[in-house]
Amino acid sequence: MRVTLLGSGSSQGVPEVGCGCAVCRSDHPRNKRTRASLLVETQGKNLLVDTAPDLRQQALREGFTKVDAVLYTHDHADHTAGLDDLRAFNVQADAAIPIYGNKVTLDILEQRYAYAFLPRPERAWYRPCVVPHVLPDEPVFGFTAAGVAVTAFEQVHGRIKTFGYRIDNFAYSTDVDVLPEAAFEALAGVDTWIVDCLRYSESYTHSNLERTLGWIARVRPRMAILTHMAHDFDYVRLSSELPAGVVAGYDGIIAQL
Repeated sequence: MRVTLLGSGSSQGVPEVGCGCAVCRSDHPRNKRTRASLLVETQGKNLLVDTAPDLRQQALREGFTKVDAVLYTHDHADHTAGLDDLRAFNVQADAAIPIYGNKVTLDILEQRYAYAFLPRPERAWYRPCVVPHVLPDEPVFGFTAAGVAVTAFEQVHGRIKTFGYRIDNFAYSTDVDVLPEAAFEALAGVDTWIVDCLRYSESYTHSNLERTLGWIARVRPRMAILTHMAHDFDYVRLSSELPAGVVAGYDGIIAQL
């Protein structure tokens, strides 16, 4: 399995428009963060987690041209607003793309992108085309996407719930401020965990550094990678503050499992 963190940034990305802080002015490439998204390559399939607004840029940067399925964590725009860019992958596959999410997420996406939920175009791919698969609102459950076994687990993200995903011994937890006990059970024995960490201070919708490090100490993965990071974090400084086995994520970081 090969996992690529396509985007490691918060909802506004880093640098933020109009911000003059030291991180936003930094020329360090790992302080340039597009919106959070993930590519999992396994069993000959490419699973995309979320369609960030920067999807086209991420695909060009990483050089991938195939998406076999999309797993949505939730409906927020920084995780979904790149749906229209799935059109390019429709062209490559000459097929509709299956997407997975809970009913709330898929209903909202259909409201925003009704044209993508229509049957495939008869001629050229002049628009994206997706096939929705509704996932249950359950604490932990398994399903298959493009033939790949996936375990989903519910997380708390402020007033809403999001899905974390586990594939074999890899797990991804973005946009979470509370992890229920069932989620910790689903994470047991995981080797590599990419996990939400917005900033140093507390947030009512995201985890902060202290809380995330506490989760990591409990789950005890071989490697933990922080993601969904705002401009509060300078890559060099943060890296110097992290314990062994925990790394600051950045766009394009790859985990081989």
